[in-house]
Order: sequence, then C-alpha cells, then structure tokens
Amino acid sequence: MLVRPALLPELPPDPKALFGREGPLVVEVGFGDGRFTAHYARTHPERLILGAEVSAASVQRALRRLKREGIGNVRLYLGEGAFALRNLVPPRSVLEVIVNFPDPWPKKRHQGRRLLQEAFFRRLSTRLAEGGRLLLTTDHEGYFAFALEEAWRTGLYRIETPPPPEAHLLTKYALKWRQAGRAFFHAVFTKEAEDPTPWPPTRRYAMAHALLNGPLPEALDLPQAPVRFPGGVAVFLEAARGERGFYVLTHVEEEDLTQDLLLEVRKSAHGLYAGVSRFGAPLITEGVRAAVRALVAALEALGLQVVQDHT
Repeated sequence: MLVRPALLPELPPDPKALFGREGPLVVEVGFGDGRFTAHYARTHPERLILGAEVSAASVQRALRRLKREGIGNVRLYLGEGAFALRNLVPPRSVLEVIVNFPDPWPKKRHQGRRLLQEAFFRRLSTRLAEGGRLLLTTDHEGYFAFALEEAWRTGLYRIETPPPPEAHLLTKYALKWRQAGRAFFHAVFTKEAEDPTPWPPTRRYAMAHALLNGPLPEALDLPQAPVRFPGGVAVFLEAARGERGFYVLTHVEEEDLTQDLLLEVRKSAHGLYAGVSRFGAPLITEGVRAAVRALVAALEALGLQVVQDHT
C-alpha cells in the first residue's frame, strides 16, 4: 500500500486504520529498492513498518517486491522521512527508526541538508516510544562522526556503536560496497529523555484560491525571483497557455516537504479563478498558499480586481 497524505482524513492517521491491525511501529527512512525492508518485514511479522523514500522509481520497485513476496505489514510513503515522522506517526509511538546509508552530502556547503542533525534528533525524541531507538548504518565515516556529535549534543540519547547487523548490509549499495572492501559504521541511538518542544503535524488548509474580476490576460508575467515565506520558498517554473487559461508549474520547498504542483488561472462561473489545480492532489500548506498569493498579486498588477480571497 502506498500512503498519500493528501488523501488521509487526519494527520497523523490511526496506525490501526493504516495497517488494519495493531503492532509495534517501525519507520525506515530511505528504503531504496526495498530488499532490506522485505527482509525486515519477514523477520518481524508482528511489526508495522512505514517506509519513506524520495525516489519514485525506488518506491515502484519496492512496491513490486512487496507484492511479489506477499508482504502485508509494510506501508510506503513517497516523500521525505522527516515529513513522515512528523505527520504520519503519533507522538511516542515508534519502536525503531532505521536509516541505512543516508545521503552523506559530503561537501561542506551541503551539510545543512543532512538528515541526522541536532534539530532532527530533538524532534525525533517526541515520536519515539520510551526506550525507542534509531539505528544508523553508513559507509561514510565523516557523516557517522557528524551524526554521533549531533545526537550527543541533545543529551536525549544513549549512544552505542556496535558492529552493523548483517541484515543491515543487504541493501543494494551495501552489497556493492562490500565487494569493493569498504568499511561500514553502525550506531544505536536509544531515547532516554524527550525534548519539551512539541512537533505538531503540518497544518493543512482548504483549497487555496481567489476569484477576480477582469478578462483572462493574453500573457502571464510571473515573478522570476523565488517567492520567500517563513520556513520556505516557492518558485514559478513555467507558465503554459491552454484552452481554458494558464497552467503554472510551481515548486514549493518547506521545512520537511517538497512539492511540485500546478496552479491555474482560468475562467469560472463566478469570475476568474486563480489558485491550486486538483491535479496530483497536492497538500495545501502555508507554502502553497504563499505561491497562490504571489500569483494573485501578479494578476492584480495586470489590473484585475480580487472579489473573493481564499488564500
């Protein structure tokens, strides 16, 4: 089963409703082609495993593998692991978080993109059950040392560095790198305390749009510079004219969520509609609303008048 947050009635969903039964909850961040996920699910049939992966191709491969092997205790989410932990699991509910061979972002200027930073460890503590733990396996010694330091700084975890379990070396990359003779590093971060700051689910809004008076413009001149808002940025990538109006491909990056979506400018029975297209069932967040507000402002600059504002 593929989890789609935009279609869930509430965040976080009830694990029993999501999996069809109760059980210890495990989250795997970055499951790749799913071979470790499948092995883990077979080894622990009593556990409920939620996998998060940013690669659509990997999700497809993993989903095919799980169906082929008849594995029913896994749910997959296409998106960031931090988003899944924030929105798809209840507080203090997770037994284990598994992170196998995360992207190390080795260049110094890119290290801010690493997952296992102090802020993440602090927030993770609000999702782990008492005694819950994060298991990290990596071949990148620099990232390994970085993660140990970041977790230690929180004071919330007991940190151990045993040899990596054999099962964690079943990923596609681990098998390849083992043949090349590369070393592997493993750490267990066990929750001993909890950060006092809550990590509430991402706030969702109704469909963001506005209605305007005026004719459909002949051309749509949108901001070339990124649209910045607290916690993120939106970028208008391309505007195309269709039979009904304009379609605007828009990229929105927020703290732990990245979306590519379509905005529309088209005639409607009540005026000129400017807002989110339902294509792809995007999650309506503050970042999406900021993009719609920028689109509406561009139309106002062309002389159109807002008569209803739902942005």
